[in-house]
Amino acid sequence: MALAHQPGELAAVERADLEPGAGQVRLRVSACGVCRTDLHIVDGELSAPSLPLVPGHQIVGIVESAAGSIGELELGMRVGVPWLGWADATCRFCRSGLENLCDAAQFTGLHRDGGYATACVADAGFCLTLPDGFGDLEVAPLLCAGLIGHRTLRLAGDPQTVGMYGFGAAAHLVTQVAAWEGRRVFAFTRPGDDATQAFARSMGAVWAGGTDEAPPEELDAALIFAPAGELVPLALRAVGKGGVVVCGGIHMSDIPAFPYSLLWGERVLRSVANLTRADAAEFLALAPRVPVRAQVTTYDLADANTALGDLRSGRLEGAAVLVVG
Repeated sequence: MALAHQPGELAAVERADLEPGAGQVRLRVSACGVCRTDLHIVDGELSAPSLPLVPGHQIVGIVESAAGSIGELELGMRVGVPWLGWADATCRFCRSGLENLCDAAQFTGLHRDGGYATACVADAGFCLTLPDGFGDLEVAPLLCAGLIGHRTLRLAGDPQTVGMYGFGAAAHLVTQVAAWEGRRVFAFTRPGDDATQAFARSMGAVWAGGTDEAPPEELDAALIFAPAGELVPLALRAVGKGGVVVCGGIHMSDIPAFPYSLLWGERVLRSVANLTRADAAEFLALAPRVPVRAQVTTYDLADANTALGDLRSGRLEGAAVLVVG
């Protein structure tokens, strides 16, 4: 059984048994995180190459069967499947360590069926070994929210003061990392959202306020996780000279015009596109040391539409995870 994306909705369907191809494994899915990218796909803000499609790219599962060489994976092993499902390894991006920019890349839950299902097939070379000490539900959000948050922070350089715009799944994880590294985190939420601001402080933020507020001190960097283009000028205004604003989402509404003075002073505005297996190896080794702990709200697989609705409305605190196994 899978939740397949028909235009505008998720519907339960029955599928034939999946068979792995050469170099692939079949996983029995135990949990799958719910990501805002899934919501963008379901809502039609990101075009899926074909429908129906099974979303989900924060997959935790057990290797049930395999075909051909699967490297270091073994039957019965617990692994994770992230957004990057395959890259060609031959293009100029892959050869330079930027497989996340591969033009031929295939992404889990977009170009190939994902983890809103009882089983999935994945390329063995892109499955991730998961750290001990994390349950299935707790580790699932690390596979995208954690990895993208980590890459977003790293692309900001070495900031001592960091703003987090949009305090959801990614921000609540990367805030723990940033605080552990000795950085001062300032969280920005929807104006008047006292509950989320309190949650941000509990995760390590030294200050939390609305996006309509200025931080109490100048920021070295700002990380934007909310898909709202109007936050970009606000973040540029909050960082000092030489500051960096990093947009961490795959989709964002249009950025409004802003005066050049907000960018001047060698401020940098950049985006994060996807992730690499090197990001995963680095972050999944770091997470147990912090340790990173995900705040998780769980839903049954059959309630995936409810989970997406709660994410869409902003009712979630932390991350949502579908319980499958």
